[in-house]
Amino acid sequence: MSEPFRKLTPMGRANDEAAAALEEYADLFAMTGGDAFRVRSYQKAAKAIAGFPEDISKVDVRRVPGVGEAIAKKMEEFLQRGSFRQLDALRAEVPEGVRMLTRIASLGPKKAVFLYHELGIDSPEALAEAIRQGRLAGLRGFGAKTEENLLKGIEQMRQAGERVHLGVAMDLAERVMASLPADKIAYAGSLRRMKDTVGDIDILAVGPESLMEEFRRQPYVAEVIASGDRKTSVRTTEGLQVDLRVVPAESWGAAMQYFTGSKEHNVRVREMCVKRGWKLSEYGLFEGEKVIASRTEEEIYQALGMQWVPPTLREDGGEVQAALRGELPELVTAADLKGDLHTHTDLTDGIASLEEMVGAAAALGYAYYAVTDHAPNLFMQRMTLDKMLEQRERLHRLQDEYPGMRLLHGTELNIAPDGTVDWPAEVLKGFDVCVASVHSHFTQSREEMTRRFIAACENPHVHIIGHPTTRKIGKRLPVDADWEAVFAAAARTNTIMEIDAYPDRADLPSDLVRLARHHGVKFSIDSDSHAVPHLGNLRFGVGIAQRAWLTPDDVVNTWPVDRLLAYLTAH
Repeated sequence: MSEPFRKLTPMGRANDEAAAALEEYADLFAMTGGDAFRVRSYQKAAKAIAGFPEDISKVDVRRVPGVGEAIAKKMEEFLQRGSFRQLDALRAEVPEGVRMLTRIASLGPKKAVFLYHELGIDSPEALAEAIRQGRLAGLRGFGAKTEENLLKGIEQMRQAGERVHLGVAMDLAERVMASLPADKIAYAGSLRRMKDTVGDIDILAVGPESLMEEFRRQPYVAEVIASGDRKTSVRTTEGLQVDLRVVPAESWGAAMQYFTGSKEHNVRVREMCVKRGWKLSEYGLFEGEKVIASRTEEEIYQALGMQWVPPTLREDGGEVQAALRGELPELVTAADLKGDLHTHTDLTDGIASLEEMVGAAAALGYAYYAVTDHAPNLFMQRMTLDKMLEQRERLHRLQDEYPGMRLLHGTELNIAPDGTVDWPAEVLKGFDVCVASVHSHFTQSREEMTRRFIAACENPHVHIIGHPTTRKIGKRLPVDADWEAVFAAAARTNTIMEIDAYPDRADLPSDLVRLARHHGVKFSIDSDSHAVPHLGNLRFGVGIAQRAWLTPDDVVNTWPVDRLLAYLTAH
């Protein structure tokens, strides 16, 4: 995948770790009967810390919005020793197995502790067995559909194992690469192919013999699994395995091709080599002892009579045949994106102000930028029409400060169970762009959910369906809908389907993007930013789009602003 042409400076790793600890504390506090208001304040503070653009280990954490004195003291203790007293106490009170229950999609902290106290269920395995034995029958809030979803969530967790979403893996890989004095270094494997989740990280390097020792000494290394001159495997403090391989400079291209995979793609390519009497390995493409190509991937594919295949396409999905015919598409890249059509501010659940978000977007060189705060039916946000109109005026005043970037005023609407959305038509007509998303009633039947989406597509004021499956990787299962019917309706009504680039959503996933494209649907790649650093997540959305073979013409926010606005107004 082409590297992004613009990149935000990442926030400090301390922010993520502190936010995760505070989020865990909020969950445990809720499980032990803690006050709901305080739980929400901890969750809000955790979100604010994660989205704060400065490293909290280097500034006063009290500067973070929503962090008062009590939370600040907890965070200061966490930064000193990796935990804090109240968190330690709750961890001791709630068994690890019960905490594991909360990682099951659709099972919250209160239900987890209820199952523990009522039925002694203290692990995901015990929950699955209790469901199979019918022990949950008759319990309030645990009907047949809930049991079905819990079993799906347990299976999803089992399959995921140690896998993490792309954002976590990318952050770790980039930290590893930045820490090592290599002559050349890059990540390979499923991370380079931009898969939604990653099981372990493969890093290739060209460098001195001392590189392995330097790797083993890094502070992110919790355990050395195996060590040698050419390969060292470690388990990091995040629990993720990282394999570092030192390869000869003359074999760089062959090693990158081999270790990027996928296995299925490599098998297909090697079959071609065998038919010619050639051999392809991580050391090069050989005819007998003669090296045909090895230094670059492009040389290897060229020697086989193929176009270079972008890593995001290497899944044995027809890319080899297309490359042999010279018919690979010109994939959309981060450099093609001209703007972002789904972002939030602190008017609703964002962390940064309108001015901060707009300024950050301008610094990224966008031609246009949409602010789409939540509409009133997401009750916790306390949105009103007066607040939204006041924001619109502020945005109009800001436009004079950014003559090179068109500012668009939008909203993220809520798709109700019957498919209707917030606000009447006369209000919706005043917005430049309306994103409509499902935020509740995730367990509707397939038929109900399908009708819900189609009704939203048929609303003439809805331009984009946001994060359509509603999934959160490892936390919430996707909704059940007849996507063929939904995408057919979207194509008929010119409704755009979003690729939400936030890495724990990655929604639409690439298989559904391909299906939607087959129906003629157009897409927007959006960050769904709630803080300035989130704007940098667009590269993950580009990875999804590339895996689905999308070109710039398929993605509306690669278009010039006049073409984009004409498409939106013609909806």
